[in-house]
Amino acid sequence: MAWARWGCCPWLVLLCACTWGCPKAANLTREDVRNCSTSPPYIPVTAVNTTERLTALRQQIQMLNLSAYIIPDTDAHMSEYIGDHDKRRAWITGFTGSAGTAVVTMGKAALWTDSRYWTQAERQMDCNWELHREGNIVTWLLTEVPVGGLVGFDPFLFSIDSWESYNADLQASDRQLVSIADNLVDLVWGSERPAVPSQPIYALQEAFIGSTWQDKVSGIRSQMQQRREAPTAVLLSALDETAWLFNLRSSDIPYNPFFYSYTLFTDSFIRLFVNKSRLSSETLQYLNADCTLHMCVQLEDYSQVRDSIKAYASGDVRIWIGTSYTTYGIYELIPKEKLVEDTYSPVMVTKAVKNSKEQALLRASHVRDAVAVIRYLVWLEKNVPSGAVDEFSGAELLDKFRGEEEFSSGPSFETISASGLNAALAHYSPTKELHRKLSSDEMYLVDSGGQYWDGTTDITRTVHWGTPSAFQKEAYTRVLIGNIDLSRLVFPAATSGRMVEAFARKALWDVGLNYYHGTGHGIGNFLCVHEWPVGFQSSNIAMAKGMFTSIEPGYYQDGEFGVRIEDIALVVEAETKYPGTYLAFEVVSLVPYDRNLIDVSLLSPEQLQYVNRYYQTIREKVGPELQRRQLLEEFAWLQQHTEPLSARAPRAASLVSLLAVSVLAILGWSA
Repeated sequence: MAWARWGCCPWLVLLCACTWGCPKAANLTREDVRNCSTSPPYIPVTAVNTTERLTALRQQIQMLNLSAYIIPDTDAHMSEYIGDHDKRRAWITGFTGSAGTAVVTMGKAALWTDSRYWTQAERQMDCNWELHREGNIVTWLLTEVPVGGLVGFDPFLFSIDSWESYNADLQASDRQLVSIADNLVDLVWGSERPAVPSQPIYALQEAFIGSTWQDKVSGIRSQMQQRREAPTAVLLSALDETAWLFNLRSSDIPYNPFFYSYTLFTDSFIRLFVNKSRLSSETLQYLNADCTLHMCVQLEDYSQVRDSIKAYASGDVRIWIGTSYTTYGIYELIPKEKLVEDTYSPVMVTKAVKNSKEQALLRASHVRDAVAVIRYLVWLEKNVPSGAVDEFSGAELLDKFRGEEEFSSGPSFETISASGLNAALAHYSPTKELHRKLSSDEMYLVDSGGQYWDGTTDITRTVHWGTPSAFQKEAYTRVLIGNIDLSRLVFPAATSGRMVEAFARKALWDVGLNYYHGTGHGIGNFLCVHEWPVGFQSSNIAMAKGMFTSIEPGYYQDGEFGVRIEDIALVVEAETKYPGTYLAFEVVSLVPYDRNLIDVSLLSPEQLQYVNRYYQTIREKVGPELQRRQLLEEFAWLQQHTEPLSARAPRAASLVSLLAVSVLAILGWSA
């Protein structure tokens, strides 16, 4: 999935500033968007009336003598995706996009979001709200908040970095940032607010875990002892940290098998802050929750985390945290001299390196995921020419195919199913109301993934069923070259992903093209589809054997088409001519590229050889699974689409003849 870490830090000062630039928003008609300049204003039926909500919120603001109140779009764990219970910004504004920050004063209400969502915001917000396409929040606050004014915020919705940035800028201008423990939107939302999830929290079966939770705890305790600052405790705030540590899962967060929780553990105790009623007697026994020894998990209520940490921090202790996922609501409880700070916690860093069993599990999940994607591509090839397929129905069918795979637990993110000009928007997703038909005359990009008990997947393929233009073929092939060149790279151990990221862009740069999102991200074992801290950004940690990352260059021609080719790759030890510690990538995604879009004349012999080896791997790993399941048509399609490429493209055999050969192969006869 094309990755920009907006979802983790949506309150940052300038949301619409992308690293490489922003795609333009699509133009909508007058009937689609609000017009606040007319009298009376034009409000589309899709907009939400927020007058009463804002009136009630301003009463709360006034009672606390605040001049403004900031409403980020996150939860108390800095999650990329948030549950309905935490969608405060969406409720107060009416705008449901996944990124944005709202600020309310006694006289104004303003929203900042990036360009992906400008048209959506104009459709969903009424004229109580200003939409800011440029500028930053602090600058606006300094014009709207008088000298000496108080700006309120929920400390559990601010990262440490965000608090430090806001606080420094406001203090320098004689305004004060004030931590308000009770969220003011929650007070106004009241009984209408969705309930906290209550689904069971369960332990993964032994077949799907790489290590027992006891071994994981012991490993982190060993790291504590080796640390020079001698931390006495580790505090975990990110939901995937606790889920991974205890091999527990649930469904509190969309697309992620997590549950609301914190963990605090020392050499002598382990405390899990969670809703205990959600754990069965078997799960309690699994955690040794009925004792207080050093390998017993003591359960405390989720709501008591603040009091418990404050009490622990009053002693002679040193608490090890990862600042990226610890909110200011936790951070402000611990005296500075009692903190041991890293960007990422030891659990986050340890989790990033998969052991041999975890690697095998992730590989297996990608074989089954390939079956689902191939079924979908075959179905599209047959049905798109009739004009009966649209972006939304296609995405639903792909989800259905994945759901039929063994160990499936739903999609890993909202499918990006984009036809023609919609594919030029890197993060576009269709809705039931807004979507386009798929056409044989246009390119189609599908970026999707699945959650399985043994792994998380994410893959992007771009296809064209008709006659692509020369420029479309060149753009696609150059994106493919970027994918190939990074995938086949050999590099020294401990190299930062940022140091090699340019290999994915060079073929595009050579002709003056580029793409405007990250090149890759980590991925988990039935955890996050965007698993930090692995990837190719400056904030990612160095590459190490056992890490998994996506490799996903792209190109987007505004208003016309988009290309992205994404594979998941495992970091492995490279075999080199001379002694040394070098690493390489082993691609585990197993779906062929679109032959119709490849200009083989642009590929070097080494790149052709790489693709052909990859195609042989697909045949060896996915072919038998298709045969075992009697998916004859899909097997024939796979054989056709993994024929070796050459400088002179081979004549494609008909699907009918290949199907006949496939039947014979499955029956054990020779053709």
